[in-house]
Amino acid sequence: MPRRGRVPGATGPVLGRALRVLAAFTPDRPALRLSEVARRAGLPAATAHRVLGEFCEWGALERDESGIYRVGLRLWELGALAPRGLGLRERALPFLEDLSQITRENVQLAVREGTEVVYIERIAGTGAVPVLTRVGGRFALTATGVGLVLLAHAPADVQEDVLHRPIERYTPETVTDPDRVRHLLADVRTHGFSISDRQVTSDALSVGAPIHDGRGQVVAAVSLVVRYGSAAPHTLAPLVMTSARAISRALG
Repeated sequence: MPRRGRVPGATGPVLGRALRVLAAFTPDRPALRLSEVARRAGLPAATAHRVLGEFCEWGALERDESGIYRVGLRLWELGALAPRGLGLRERALPFLEDLSQITRENVQLAVREGTEVVYIERIAGTGAVPVLTRVGGRFALTATGVGLVLLAHAPADVQEDVLHRPIERYTPETVTDPDRVRHLLADVRTHGFSISDRQVTSDALSVGAPIHDGRGQVVAAVSLVVRYGSAAPHTLAPLVMTSARAISRALG
């Protein structure tokens, strides 16, 4: 999966050190000791310890009795203020829940940040196929149902930036040829929905559709992820597109 954005090089030394400490925590390493934070942040242990202490005092990080550091609730509270996350999620949630109840499958809501997908809501269906995504997680724009929708409606310079980089392969079905990806994006714009056929995991298929704001701009995407072979994607598309239109009306 794509790594989170790097700490900007233009930040001052104090802020840069603080950001490197926060960036040491990742989905696969959410709990770290001081030595691990220092190593991953590229800082002396004394400097990392001072920064960690300040973050703990503020509530951005928490330290347990064994000396393990984890992300604190203060960061979660701050992140919830992001308008593209909280406001969109609140308006979309009733329609996401409806889609989940109707299908009993995985329903996902995502936005684009730069050249990555950021998931802001996910509802796991009863007995649905396992997925790799999580709320707050990032993924490649080229592989997922929501990613293909967001990339298809992204500015041309963003599309070219993505397609001029090596495209990561997750399964034998992952489309890594830029010309084939361009064809998929054209299909999304023509038909109004995307199909990601076993591109992320070999047992899952995703259908995505765009969500528009009041000005008609694509600001997010919704998708339904089902077990491969359990349903034809073109029978799922009307359900997903209906949900996307309902959310768009709620935003408008």
